[in-house]
Amino acid sequence: MVLLRGLCAHGRLAILGVAVATMVSCGGSNPPRKSAYPKIEGNFYRVRPGDTLYAISRRSGHNYRAIARWNHIRPPYTIRVNQVLRLTPPPRKKVQVHASRTPKPRSSSSRKKNSKKNLKISWRWPLKGVIVRNFVQTGRKGIDIAASADTYVRAAAAGKVVYSGSGLVGYGNLVIIKHGEIFLSAYGNNRRLLVKEGQGVKAGQLISELGKRAGARPILHFEIRRQGDPVDPLKFLPRR
Repeated sequence: MVLLRGLCAHGRLAILGVAVATMVSCGGSNPPRKSAYPKIEGNFYRVRPGDTLYAISRRSGHNYRAIARWNHIRPPYTIRVNQVLRLTPPPRKKVQVHASRTPKPRSSSSRKKNSKKNLKISWRWPLKGVIVRNFVQTGRKGIDIAASADTYVRAAAAGKVVYSGSGLVGYGNLVIIKHGEIFLSAYGNNRRLLVKEGQGVKAGQLISELGKRAGARPILHFEIRRQGDPVDPLKFLPRR
């Protein structure tokens, strides 16, 4: 009787064990689900809700510090939804080497030297004559020098002719010479002009022939202009 009961109990345990094994092997439980975050492939990735830089690095196979460096992201490595992240190193920029050298800017001392050179001009009288109106009497616009008719006018300093013509009202036939970057000299009331625009002249070179207005004596109107403003020529011309 005891033996029968033991066999019955053993049989029930065996049947229960077979049933459990059958449930496991035959799919009694649900199949495993696919991961909600698949592996990231490609060179770029758009951030989704719930993403972190560390999670993206694991799914893409890159170090999160490298991804942060490629995208200029600093600690604490915050990213935004819909942000596009680069998952590969950015291309290197090509550095172009030019053989030509960039000229060095001139120092203040060199500029001062050039300005001093412009100020050092050896002025000379444009003709021999008598001053009939000084700087104040001409309204601070040069001086008037009277001389005999047909007297030749000479350049007061070396320079370049920037004007030769009669287009300025009140000056008659006029010659304007540029001396460096600061000074100009002007010679008005001429009968005949002997130089052309763009021509270089030396100090003392003949530039015109003095003329005269109707009913007036031959007079040369002479100006020196410093940076465009008239200055008293007597402060620059040598004393007689």
